[in-house]
Amino acid sequence: MKRNIVVEEINFTPVEDREVEIVERKGIGHPDSVADGIAESISRELSRYYLKNYDRIMHHNTDQAEIVGGQAKPQFGGGQVLEPVYILLSGRATTTIDGERIPYRTIAKRAAADFLKKHYHNLDIEEDVIIDCMIGQGSVDLKGLYDTQKQLANDTSFGVGYAPMSDLEKVVYNTERYINGELKSRFPEVGEDVKVMGFRDGNKINITVAAAFVGRHTPDADHYMSVKEELKDVLTDYASKFTEREVNYAINTGDIPEEGIYYLTVTGLSMENGDDGSVGRGNRVNGLITPYRPMSMEASAGKNPVTHVGKLYNLLAFKIANDVVKEAGGDIREAHVRIVSQIGKPIDEPQVASVQFIPAKGANVEKYKKEFEGIADHWLENINKITEMLLNDELDVF
Repeated sequence: MKRNIVVEEINFTPVEDREVEIVERKGIGHPDSVADGIAESISRELSRYYLKNYDRIMHHNTDQAEIVGGQAKPQFGGGQVLEPVYILLSGRATTTIDGERIPYRTIAKRAAADFLKKHYHNLDIEEDVIIDCMIGQGSVDLKGLYDTQKQLANDTSFGVGYAPMSDLEKVVYNTERYINGELKSRFPEVGEDVKVMGFRDGNKINITVAAAFVGRHTPDADHYMSVKEELKDVLTDYASKFTEREVNYAINTGDIPEEGIYYLTVTGLSMENGDDGSVGRGNRVNGLITPYRPMSMEASAGKNPVTHVGKLYNLLAFKIANDVVKEAGGDIREAHVRIVSQIGKPIDEPQVASVQFIPAKGANVEKYKKEFEGIADHWLENINKITEMLLNDELDVF
């Protein structure tokens, strides 16, 4: 099969050579990430149920989760949730097969609750959250297109990816993962709602971290300020793993100690107190928001993992871009990949798969063009691997 794969060299200033760069990551506890995580968890659990019972993944899109913030009264040493967070599960699913009703709402609510329990250790699922499921029957037209044997695209959409990560992107991405991973036992005061904004000005990197503190682990203001300073020092040391540039951290810059204003919560989550969230408003599939890079605005979390090209092509584009960079060693500075589908056409036959690259100075890159085309063709030929990796929890989408 001859696919339309276009490989071209572009004359473009690599992001690392630009004077200014901005990168953001909304952490696992940000309300938008909570919505993404819940939506994706539901899709994966429905997919596993369909596969186990019917040997195929049925049509579904559970990408409409909404987080409506509650009300809380945080205080040093404790605090309480006054009104629970309301979580609305919406979207579409195959609800009846051969006359048999599927327990889709039970699956969805359990998946949402399991996600919350796994990631948010200061949240009382029984008292602090209301989960309401309004997922309904899917469109007849879409189901007509949705056949896992034919694997026809159920939308005309595109995916975008790039490689490699810049120093700033590595610092921003790993800062949040470090805080919500390895550092959790060392700093129980810091909750899961962590947002990281990075700004590079020449060779100077400035990182602003918003981190929700947990009242019951933070006895007083002095302790709060002490933890902030210690966390800043730890993160500054950690950033040196990813860049030789100067990195400066600022944490919870909205604090006004003289007025008793601190980023303090009961649950470690800002959604406890009026902060809302929606699927698709946060990170792209590589876990970052990158306005200085090619980006898709597609909300990938919760989309079906079989024929929804808005999900598959974004993940695929990053896989292709990373393999292209790896293949060329240091001979290219950046790879940009864009893939566009056409509704009703096979997902492994896009209208075009565009692979663009910025060569390194003095590099002979003509010899790589066929290899780059082969990488793109290989991934399109094996696009089912993306589905398998998603269901095996080997890929993140936010």
